Amino acid sequence: MTSIRPKAARAAARALYIVDADASVREGLTRLAVSAGFEAHPCASAEAFLGEANSAQAACAVVDVCDAGLKDPAVRARLSLMATLLPMIALSARDDRQTQRTAQELGAKAFFRKPVDGSALLDSIEWLIGKDK
Repeated sequence: MTSIRPKAARAAARALYIVDADASVREGLTRLAVSAGFEAHPCASAEAFLGEANSAQAACAVVDVCDAGLKDPAVRARLSLMATLLPMIALSARDDRQTQRTAQELGAKAFFRKPVDGSALLDSIEWLIGKDK
């Protein structure tokens, strides 16, 4: 996967990983991230994210917790470990107790139901980044 960011933000960009199987969601969140000055790293699955992620350079990860790959206990364990290294925000089209529990078990610091309010998501990302420093 290639990162996407505007020329003006290249020097001070913060990496934001966007993990969602839905290409239109990834594209929309990527545009939102870039407009906010992030270096966006869209990933189609949790496995792709885990293979690409660099927690030392990342600011945050926005992850669809209903990713089919999360049924694999090994992927869930690795994603949970990654959440201890960088703040994670959970997304889902479903807003039931099981989905919220999954997000919590994975270490997500916030949960948003799709469709996501872009301003609220960006505010949450900024809050998590500031809190993590």
